[in-house]
Amino acid sequence: MTVSMLIDCDPGIDDALALALAAGSSLDLRGITTVGGNVGLDLTTANALALREFLDLGDVPVVPGCSGALVRGPMNAAHVHGAGGLGDAVLPPAVRPVADGHAVDFIISTLRDNPGELTLVATGPLTNIALAVRKEPRIVTWVRDFVIMGGSYTRGNHNPAAEFNILTDPEAAAITFNAGWTVTQVGLDVTLTARVTTRVLDRMRDLGRLSSLILPSVQYYAPVTAESGPAIHDAVAVAHVIDPTLLTLTPAEVRVETAGHYATGMTVTDFNSPTPNTQVATHLDVDRFWDLMITSYGGLAGRLG
Repeated sequence: MTVSMLIDCDPGIDDALALALAAGSSLDLRGITTVGGNVGLDLTTANALALREFLDLGDVPVVPGCSGALVRGPMNAAHVHGAGGLGDAVLPPAVRPVADGHAVDFIISTLRDNPGELTLVATGPLTNIALAVRKEPRIVTWVRDFVIMGGSYTRGNHNPAAEFNILTDPEAAAITFNAGWTVTQVGLDVTLTARVTTRVLDRMRDLGRLSSLILPSVQYYAPVTAESGPAIHDAVAVAHVIDPTLLTLTPAEVRVETAGHYATGMTVTDFNSPTPNTQVATHLDVDRFWDLMITSYGGLAGRLG
């Protein structure tokens, strides 16, 4: 069955690789909304536009959203993703412009017009999602599923307690987790097992034009060795939408720490709660994940040349 998806993202190397996975799969991508995160909103939007054309995504709308967090100062991860957001990958600038309007309104209207049909995926800070929930609380009943890449029940990556997407706007994350839907959380606990080793990288080399995006962006991210390499976090969330059997999900109650001195942005996870609000990913079938990635990339490469 073809799954229709709306993705809210901040491209970003791993967002770009997630969009490439979507482009090479059977997913029906209905829209791309952007948020400031890995780099500023102007760059995440420019990257989304360039990726839409490079990946041959047709007329999928790209709609910019919020440039920063609800109440906090700006953060970015340019030191990880490069000044432009895509590492050493250089894509042709986009010809076609953004769609009219704001991401928050686009998310609301798209879900309203397709109740029960669309899976909403968020791979960046949750600012757009939180504002959409605040403006139209009924979206929580209109989604088919809501999947995020963010958080962790074991560790952080931007500080010891918090993952970057949640820490960038913890107030938005708190609103989102408390909105009354079930969040599927694909966090660091599983995404850090999806690492590009030399074996994986070698499988990505013979992808024609697509390699000009994948290879320089992945290798910018972190050193690639036989034993380890960069984790491409966001692609795991999209892979789950394509094949839900890749992840083991465990129900839990997740709340976001917004007032802590040392733990701001932590997704505090209670697996023993009688009132779970989240399906937390606790295990990834890594071998099958990479098989899906390489198969999808291979199909896309055949179309792109």
